[in-house]
Amino acid sequence: MSTFIIGIIVLAIGIIVSLSLRKMKKVSFAKNNSGTYTESESKPYAKFAWIPLVASILVFAIATVSSCYTSIETGHTGVVTVFGKVENNTLDAGIHVKAPWQTVIQMDNRVQKATINLECFSSDIQEVSCRYTMNYQINKANAQEIYKTVGIDYYDTVITPNVAESVKTIMAHYTAENLVGNRDSLALEIEELLGQQLEKYNIEVVSTAIEDMDFTDEFTNAVEAKQVAVQNKLKATTEQEQKTMEAQQQAARAKIEAEASAQVAQIKAEAEAEVAKIQAQANLEVAKLQADATEYAGEKEAAKNKAISAELTEELLRYYLIQQWDGKYPETYVGSDGVANIILNSGKESTNKE
Repeated sequence: MSTFIIGIIVLAIGIIVSLSLRKMKKVSFAKNNSGTYTESESKPYAKFAWIPLVASILVFAIATVSSCYTSIETGHTGVVTVFGKVENNTLDAGIHVKAPWQTVIQMDNRVQKATINLECFSSDIQEVSCRYTMNYQINKANAQEIYKTVGIDYYDTVITPNVAESVKTIMAHYTAENLVGNRDSLALEIEELLGQQLEKYNIEVVSTAIEDMDFTDEFTNAVEAKQVAVQNKLKATTEQEQKTMEAQQQAARAKIEAEASAQVAQIKAEAEAEVAKIQAQANLEVAKLQADATEYAGEKEAAKNKAISAELTEELLRYYLIQQWDGKYPETYVGSDGVANIILNSGKESTNKE
């Protein structure tokens, strides 16, 4: 629109200059024959009056034509205003035709980054230096509303104070020691609160991060000393637990070994009993087999003797007797009457003995 206004101004100046040239007169004096001077008027610049008029018209035409087009950069939204009044429509990236009296303000709708350094206090009144980073973008559909209510300086007007307020508010709920240990939950709470605050201004929070937190030297030294004490206590506890666990494991091993020994002894006893039982059965079987063998041998011997007795004759008996005689006379003999007689003096003397 500024180009169009400049064109109008140039056109107005051209018209004024052209009219001025047309009306501009030149007075001249001429001496006549009588020696007196006569006054005469002329308009020598009137013939040049068309030049500024045509030039201003050309400038106005160029300004008007150029004011009918606008180009919106990629990642921006065009907000249309007419003499300061915001229109309801917006323009996307590209070239657009507009009225010469319309003005287009480009609003950046890309994701932007804001980094803010803050001085905060914890709930236990410890000073905390914090560097907070936020990625954000404006709501493209409501770009005209942002321009209407906040303007193009929405970063300084809305974002900076809301970031400071949200960070300080959430940090005040934590002690300095808990700020370090609960950094993730702290960041989530700040992001949630900040998102609610900026949503009212049609600004979307994309992501946030607490890049750095710094405490006073006194507090840092106290935290380090406490951490050392905690680590030492943890080490001592771990060592004691290790010893306890080793003792328990040793007792468990001893118990297992005792149970195993008892089981081995029981198995051994059972095995020995089974072996004894098997041995006894085997001995019984062997004795039975031997008895059967003895019985069989007796039967065999009886059968043999029976067979032999059936074949024995008096001559054969006398032959066996002779074969068995050692050359000595017997001291007694049995007569036919069944009386034993004692033989004396090598068979020469004998006495009957009942």
